[in-house]
Amino acid sequence: MLIQTSSLRRCFGDLVAVRDVSLSIRTGEVFGLVGPNGAGKSTLVKMLTTLLPPTGGKASVAGCDVAANPAGVRRAIGYVPQLVSADGALTGYENLLVFAKLYNIPRAARKTRIAEATAFVELQEAKDRLVRTYSGGMIRRLELAMAMLHRPRALFLDEPTVGLDPLARQSLWRHIRSLVQQQRMTVLMTTHFMDEAGALCDRVGIMNRGELVVVGTPAELKASAGGDDATLDDAFAFYTGNRLEVGGDYRDVARTRRTAARLG
Repeated sequence: MLIQTSSLRRCFGDLVAVRDVSLSIRTGEVFGLVGPNGAGKSTLVKMLTTLLPPTGGKASVAGCDVAANPAGVRRAIGYVPQLVSADGALTGYENLLVFAKLYNIPRAARKTRIAEATAFVELQEAKDRLVRTYSGGMIRRLELAMAMLHRPRALFLDEPTVGLDPLARQSLWRHIRSLVQQQRMTVLMTTHFMDEAGALCDRVGIMNRGELVVVGTPAELKASAGGDDATLDDAFAFYTGNRLEVGGDYRDVARTRRTAARLG
């Protein structure tokens, strides 16, 4: 198991954002995390990526405890946040070079690693252009290349296709599948799109009010929610009592619209 949590908890004052979550994710698995806004998905991911310390419980990534050895966790992971992380004032190559230096990739290996990464995400011809000239799909592919440059064992994706058109979404799905197949990379992704969870994920976990309500394959979740004719949307409604909405509160809407606008 590459990612493990045991009774993981995070509180903000009296608010319990993540309540005693126990989860195991295998090497080479694509695991999807879905839930209503405020369910605790992002808080859970932030703890696993060492951006937030847990209030209680345990969590480890690639054998490194997130609280006791956060540096070890960071060396083992790549992270693509929902908000755009590439610098539009730099070229694609320059963005990758910055990340190569941040991850202490040896100078002699940097050009080769960057060439491999740009080829993998099909950005060879655009690598010397300013990122501000890229389409939304190209920016997301660049961020994927930045996150995988140091060859992490686990990749965390926070709503990676928000703001992308259908063709760009399909392209990103294809690259994520290739990462898993070619490099045995473990992927944990949050998404609001149930078709995305069904197309990409080996297993899906549904969160609601800070709790991990159920975990299963897409087929298992659909079967448990009503049989042959059930969809993942039906499963979501069955386990949370809600229909999945991409809306949320004012902050959620504003963040999503900023991301969509910057991705063009």
